[in-house]
Amino acid sequence: MQVRVRAEQQTPERKARYAVRSGVGGTIDEFAHGHGMRRCRYRGQNESRLQHVLTAIAVNIERLSSRSAAEEASPPRPPTAFMTFLGHNGPPRPNSWRTLGT
Repeated sequence: MQVRVRAEQQTPERKARYAVRSGVGGTIDEFAHGHGMRRCRYRGQNESRLQHVLTAIAVNIERLSSRSAAEEASPPRPPTAFMTFLGHNGPPRPNSWRTLGT
């Protein structure tokens, strides 16, 4: 059984899934340890949610400010199924927020 599991771990599909998982794990670790999100400063669900949202905004600003101007912008993600649906059935709109203003 161990040989089968280890062989499965070497497949490209498993490696792609794990790459996404490890990225999410790093982000959660950054919130928990780097920004003190293990303990909430406020009581109540609404206040806690507000704290989490504001912390997420701060982390995104922090990450964007650490990027150098020489780094090229990442390409826009392909549209989701919902965005495609809206493109066919809803008002005209860009497929990506990154294309706004260009």
